[in-house]
Amino acid sequence: MTEVTYPKLSDTPTSHLPFSPVIRAGDFVFVSGQASVDASGQIVSDTFEGEFRRSVENLRKVLAAAGCTLADVIQTRNYVRDASDVVEYNKLYREYFTEPYPTRTTITNCLPPTLRYEIEAVAVVKS
Repeated sequence: MTEVTYPKLSDTPTSHLPFSPVIRAGDFVFVSGQASVDASGQIVSDTFEGEFRRSVENLRKVLAAAGCTLADVIQTRNYVRDASDVVEYNKLYREYFTEPYPTRTTITNCLPPTLRYEIEAVAVVKS
């Protein structure tokens, strides 16, 4: 039977919404959408670059709680509020993810005015 755990570190971002930030099922790690929020889950508005970097750093923290790094990510789903930010998004994405890249889906024009970017991920714990 596959063990399912809900890892958390003291600096893992939390939310008042009803979801788990990360679930580890065996060697697979599933991360809920990470946005530009502080440790208490409050949205931190910024430029697209600032929100992108904060979101990916939150992803990094949540992955660490499950024993993973960005290098262990095999799939991402990305939400970009404004299609005009896609060029910058691709540039920044390459700073955090390298070849061979994770599989990726990107959806634009989909976030509320309070967020510019959000990322969710699936990773595999390397034995």
